[in-house]
Amino acid sequence: MVRRAFTALLAALVLLTGAAQAAHATGYRYWSFWDRDGDTWIYATQGPSLARPSDGDVQGFRFAVSEDSKDAAKPRGAAEFAVICARTPAQDGTKRVALVIDFGTTADAPSDETPPARRTACARVAPDASTAEALAAVAKPLRYDTNALLCAISGYPEKGCGEPVSGGRKPAASEDTATEKQDESEGGPSLGLLAGIAVVAVLGAAAVWQARRRRA
Repeated sequence: MVRRAFTALLAALVLLTGAAQAAHATGYRYWSFWDRDGDTWIYATQGPSLARPSDGDVQGFRFAVSEDSKDAAKPRGAAEFAVICARTPAQDGTKRVALVIDFGTTADAPSDETPPARRTACARVAPDASTAEALAAVAKPLRYDTNALLCAISGYPEKGCGEPVSGGRKPAASEDTATEKQDESEGGPSLGLLAGIAVVAVLGAAAVWQARRRRA
């Protein structure tokens, strides 16, 4: 009897664990921001409004559905400053920032929207300009939400900003998204935890039943 109950609850644990993992597969559709270090893209540690690139830097933006920064899709294609800014000579009192703008794939696009082709641009801006100012110089119109999250570059996408996408293949980087995740996790015990408690209870019941059987 106990063995049958344990088997049933173990099966429930497998199903509940799978459901919990599926729930965590939610991604977010947003523009991620990257720094170029040699031949490698590195997820930026500052937002574009705070980052202050130097003359000769390469930075990138990629629109995609991602779960977090660890699996965020990187900008695609070549990203060499000498190539991107080949027709923008150095000029006193300014700096040049090479930008790679990858609008992503149709799989990541909002419904009824088609991503523009990836493009590069060389922004000539003031020496103390931020990346956001460099981007605004070459890729207007930009759109931000009330929390200063970058929502659109060159008008893409037309609407939405860091919205959740169920079953996403890959965050938004906004503080609101992180807060929502935390609130959900604090709303009650997780499915995996409940299943674990159930299994522990069955094991305890089995031990008690076996002890009584020996005494009998």
